[in-house]
Amino acid sequence: MSGLVIIDAGGANLGSVRAAFTRLGVAPELSRDPARIAAASRLVLPGVGAAGPVMAILRETGLDVLLRASRTPLLGVCIGMQVLFERSEEGDVGGLGLLAGTVRRLPAGPGVRLPHMGWNALQPVGDSPLLAGIEAGAQAYFVHSYGVAASDDAIATCTHGQPFCAAVARGHVAGAQFHPERSGEVGARFLRNFLAWTPA
Repeated sequence: MSGLVIIDAGGANLGSVRAAFTRLGVAPELSRDPARIAAASRLVLPGVGAAGPVMAILRETGLDVLLRASRTPLLGVCIGMQVLFERSEEGDVGGLGLLAGTVRRLPAGPGVRLPHMGWNALQPVGDSPLLAGIEAGAQAYFVHSYGVAASDDAIATCTHGQPFCAAVARGHVAGAQFHPERSGEVGARFLRNFLAWTPA
């Protein structure tokens, strides 16, 4: 095994995620080649837009099957986190099923605009090493209209109208609904923690 591979599932944030790791002194490879992805030591699955197109690429390339069988540490970002779950209401799309739960549209209301766009406070849940050095109330950058309201795998929550999962982890699988690559030092710390993460 060698190196960090960013899975090319068509996300518009591929370049910015790659640049975020480069700033940390890591040179990730961008690939959708199953053999290369199977040989990686760590995987990142970015995504923006909607779950449907991301899952379509993963199915077309056979990466959905590979990722379900893999035990390589995997970080999903934004839509990449959402497809870790069983299903998304956005387009009624089946996900990878690596985490239990359904992605649903965030509730709108007075003073609660969708998409949820901008900086918001993280509230750590428990004591995950992925959040080492990130204090309660630390600000991260979000752009999304769908999310997971509650999960036993939440390691951080955020509130926009109602609480939702800002970050999750179970076994070798982790996800960030926020954009670490756009979240300044908080995001950089989260990515550094992922690079050092030894899943339980």
